[in-house]
Amino acid sequence: TGGHWVAYEKPNFNGYQYILNQGEYPDYHHWMGFNNCIRSCQMFPPYRGAYRMRIYNRPEMSGHMMEFMDDCPNVYERFRHRDIFSSNVMEGYWVFYEHPNYRGRQYFLRPGGYRACSDWGCHNPMVGSFRRMRSGL
Repeated sequence: TGGHWVAYEKPNFNGYQYILNQGEYPDYHHWMGFNNCIRSCQMFPPYRGAYRMRIYNRPEMSGHMMEFMDDCPNVYERFRHRDIFSSNVMEGYWVFYEHPNYRGRQYFLRPGGYRACSDWGCHNPMVGSFRRMRSGL
């Protein structure tokens, strides 16, 4: 049971993204919000399978590539690049964070190819950390 909600600041699944688990959120600070505005949301069922994702330091899935199957609290320490311009999510749901240690803006990625960082909703390719979106995130 359960699942995750991805709430968006703007209609039609645009703007800041917030990943919400089951629970209570008395105000927007509890979901790491930048403001209290939510205009659209989607629910994703729990995922219990394998996780696998490739990240690239250039658009169109080119340049330096590294494959991950686990969380990464500091992208630069592992990948040696601060910017992720494209990604291929092969298995599982993932969350990119703007800063290391799972802080800052959040970006939800479901399986599929992301040829440019704008495909996952960002305007800046800097990703500081990411983690698997699993039950009890």
